[in-house]
Amino acid sequence: MSDQLFDSDSGHAGARWRDSTFMRIIREPMGALGIFLVALVVLGALFADFTGYSPVKLAMRDRFLDPSLAHLLGTDHLGRDLFTRVLHGARIALGVAFIATGISFIGGLVLGMIAGYGPRWLDSLLLLVFDSLRSFPTVMLALALVTLTGPSLSAVVLVVVIANLPSYARVVRAQTMALKATEFVLSAKSLGARSWRILAAHIMPNLVGPLVIIVAMDIPVVITIEAGMSFLGLGVRPPTPSWGSILNDGYAFIRESSWPAIAGGLPIIIATLGFTFLGETLRDHLDPRLRQDG
Repeated sequence: MSDQLFDSDSGHAGARWRDSTFMRIIREPMGALGIFLVALVVLGALFADFTGYSPVKLAMRDRFLDPSLAHLLGTDHLGRDLFTRVLHGARIALGVAFIATGISFIGGLVLGMIAGYGPRWLDSLLLLVFDSLRSFPTVMLALALVTLTGPSLSAVVLVVVIANLPSYARVVRAQTMALKATEFVLSAKSLGARSWRILAAHIMPNLVGPLVIIVAMDIPVVITIEAGMSFLGLGVRPPTPSWGSILNDGYAFIRESSWPAIAGGLPIIIATLGFTFLGETLRDHLDPRLRQDG
């Protein structure tokens, strides 16, 4: 009897695993490719210290070497191994993307629910704040912040948060206003449930999925913003490796060697495609409206 129960539990666990979101994404060609490219970038960032080279140590005798087994992407104008710098640059790109989108996600979720469920005057006040922040062009905002604080990763994160948080909050606000009129929310309210409990237990679980899709789609945008600011000298300071600064060096020395430009641009393309494919597949599987249409 116990063996039958064990086999039954194992069968149910196997069925749940086969029907999980991860396995459904893997079965999609676009989703599988997206996960592969994202994993490639993440693993490269994690194992960046195992290449045997320093990302900042100069080796002037090895300037502009072509790709080889010793230097997979060649070397730059200061003899630094480009493959090592690209992997360390992945840490900067992913760190900024995850931290900035994480702050935007949490802030947008909380403020959006407050705006959508709170009193009308608070909703109007928060909407004024959101629209004011969204009115600033990203480039102008970046220039203003860098002028005040100087080039740094903190400035990049702040630019991304100010640019993304209002959009997330507006999406959450609209969904919250639709959900607070549903029967299960009205029932909980009639039973005396407090507002914070209704938001946490009944409304928020229905908001996380759609917002995760938006965040996944925005991660490549954040990576591009970080690379663009570093390319313009507004992001991380040399000699810290960043994909944008590597691309800038490649542009400056394009006549001597094209490999630095390729090394700076290729990881941006890989990361953008990976997160875009993954976000598209997540949207197909997690968006209830798309599931109903299908």
